Amino acid sequence: MKKIGLVGGTGPESTLMYYKELNSRIDSLTNSAAMPEIAIESVNFRKVWGYVTAGQYEELTAYLAQKIENLKAVGSEVISLTAVTMHIVSDEVAGRTTTDLVSIPKTVCEEAVSKGFKAVGLLGTIFTMEQDYMKKDFTEAGIKVVVPEKSERELIAKRILEELELGIVRESTLREFTSIIKRMQKEEGIEAVILGCTELPLLLNPENCPVYCLDSVEIHIKKLVELAMKD
Repeated sequence: MKKIGLVGGTGPESTLMYYKELNSRIDSLTNSAAMPEIAIESVNFRKVWGYVTAGQYEELTAYLAQKIENLKAVGSEVISLTAVTMHIVSDEVAGRTTTDLVSIPKTVCEEAVSKGFKAVGLLGTIFTMEQDYMKKDFTEAGIKVVVPEKSERELIAKRILEELELGIVRESTLREFTSIIKRMQKEEGIEAVILGCTELPLLLNPENCPVYCLDSVEIHIKKLVELAMKD
């Protein structure tokens, strides 16, 4: 089995999900015969968020690239960033480290294509919703990506940063988010919604989401498990 390397801490709540799920799923798939070796390089969340908000992408690339090199140095073979927003520089990081990262956007797009979706909504941080790094693969695959209106984007970003990143889950926030999704379904014709922040599954899931959930964490973890167990 290949050793898994994760760049974590963006934020801590999603990193916990990755660690727990990777262990429990591989344990189950091997009938309790094996659990994965996992190395985690946890970043200073405040530092990387500062780089992103200030547009300091060269500094962000250098910082994340060093984390990837640290993971490779301890034998990690299946390596990934555990936050969608950090994919803002994923191509640059992959190029600098000559590492084939397991991309969240590419993996989620593959899932959307397999389901035959033609129009999907995208929720995430303000950067994920307004920039192209999460949309590019979908656009190239012929899938329309719809983002919320400006005031809705600002609300979603605020709730992610001030609540979900801290592990706070509120019923009032769920109502706000489902209302936005329902509007996008009615007015924009979305068939599914991308949970484009790895903290969003704390709030939204297939049972409470008005449309099909493309859960980036769930889809990404399945891919990591597949690659780790592949001969």
